[in-house]
Amino acid sequence: MNRMSKRVLVTGADGFIGSHLVELLVGEGAAVTGLSQYNSLNDWGWLEGLPCLNDVHVVTGDIRDPHFCLDLLKGIDCVFHLAALIPIPYSYKAPSSFVDTNVTGTLNLCQAALRQGVECFVHTSTSEVYGTARYVPIDERHALCGQSPYSASKIGADAIALSFHYAFSLPVIVARPFNTYGPRQSARAIIPTIVSQVAAGRDEISLGDLTTTRDFTYVTDTCRGMLAVATQARTPGEVFNIGSNQEIAVGNLCSLIAEIMGRKVRVKDDPARHRPTKSEVLRLRCDGSKLSAATGFVPTVDLREGLTRTIAWFQDPRNLGKYKTHLYNV
Repeated sequence: MNRMSKRVLVTGADGFIGSHLVELLVGEGAAVTGLSQYNSLNDWGWLEGLPCLNDVHVVTGDIRDPHFCLDLLKGIDCVFHLAALIPIPYSYKAPSSFVDTNVTGTLNLCQAALRQGVECFVHTSTSEVYGTARYVPIDERHALCGQSPYSASKIGADAIALSFHYAFSLPVIVARPFNTYGPRQSARAIIPTIVSQVAAGRDEISLGDLTTTRDFTYVTDTCRGMLAVATQARTPGEVFNIGSNQEIAVGNLCSLIAEIMGRKVRVKDDPARHRPTKSEVLRLRCDGSKLSAATGFVPTVDLREGLTRTIAWFQDPRNLGKYKTHLYNV
C-alpha cells in the first residue's frame, strides 16, 4: 500500500474509527492533524492515551462553524472527513442536530477545502444510506433510502460532497463503510452492547431485534479500506463500499460472542431498543468488489478473530469502566 506522505486532516479524530485511522496514518508517514470536537475540559476523546499522540497535531473546534473550517484546512493536502452525529436512536429525538452537523458541517468543510486547494477529500458515508437491502450483496448502484433521520442526513451529506465534485471539481471520493466494530466503539452499537453486558457479569442481556442482519467489518480493515481509497483509487466522484462481504443475524452474533466469552446468557427483548417498524433496516451485506478491483484491497480480519480482539479489549477493567453497562445508550 502506498505510504501517505501528505499533510492530512482527520475530522472526528476523537471518535472510534477516527482514532484508529489516525494511528494508521501516522504509521504510514502522514503529518496528521486530528480534529476533536471542542469542549471546555479540553478532552480529546479516544485520542487520549494513543501511543502516537505526540506525532499528532490536535485541534479542537466544530465543523458547524464555516469560519473555523476555513482556517482548519489551511496547508492541508488530504481530508478524511469522519466527523458526524451517528446514533440512530438519538436521531429520532433530535433530527435537527443531525442536519446541522452532518449536512451543514459537510458543506462547510467542502467550501473550505475548495478555497484552500485540498488535493483529496475522502468523505465518509455509511451503509445505512441504502436502507433495507433490495438485493444482496449491496453494490454502489443500490438505491438510497433514508429510513431514519440519521441515514437521511448522511444521504444529504453524501450528495453535498459529491455536488462539489460535479459543480466545482473538488476531488471528492466517498468511502462507504458497512458496520465497523472493534475496541473503543461507542456503547450504542450492537457489539459493544452485547460484549459490555456479558463482561460486566450479566446473565440476562437486553437487546432489540435479533433477526436483522449486518455486515461487520473490523475497524483496522475499515481504516485500511479508507487509506486505499485515498492513495490508490484516486477516482474523484466515485463511491466505494468497504465491508467484509458477509452477513450475520444479531441473534447468531450474540450466540457467537457468548461462546467466545465462555458464557451462557439469556436475551431479554427490550422494546426501547427497537427502531420504529418502518425505520428498521432488516438486512445489509456489502459488495466490496469495486474497491477490490480498483486497489486490491481485501479485509483480513474475520469475524471470530475481530470479536476475540474486541472482547479482550472490553474485558480490561480500565476499558470496561468507561461504559455504563446498566444503561441503554442512545
